[in-house]
Parts: sequence; structure tokens; C-alpha cells
Amino acid sequence: MFHRHLNHHWYTLAAIDAVIERGRMQDCLTLRNTARREPELLDKIARVCASRISDPYAQRYHFWNHYAQKHRAAA
Repeated sequence: MFHRHLNHHWYTLAAIDAVIERGRMQDCLTLRNTARREPELLDKIARVCASRISDPYAQRYHFWNHYAQKHRAAA
């Protein structure tokens, strides 16, 4: 998934937010695979999710926050 305001393929906070909020399954799988190869990306994912975690209906953010917390502890 390409973020409309970015002209590169790096996972910035805005790009991570776009994938979590509007990404399709393939976008999420790509983010997951990148996070497996680059564990420092988990900190960025948790940071993006922290701003939306208070919303009980933001299920994608809850999922990714849980994923990041679980895998940061394992790394």
C-alpha cells in the first residue's frame, strides 16, 4: 500500500497508520513480514497504536498493538 503523501516505501509512522487503518490483507501481511525481519519496526507500530488504543472500536489498532507488545517481549 502506498501512502498518498509519501513517495518512498519506508514504514514511517504515517505509512504504518495508513496500513493499519485502510490496508488490505496483503498490506498487513507485508507489514508483518517486515516487522519480523526488522524488530525495531514493532516500536513504531506500538507508537502508532497508542494514539487510538483508547477507542474500543478501533479493532485493527488493538490487534496491532497486541501483536507489537507480544513480539517485542519475545525479541
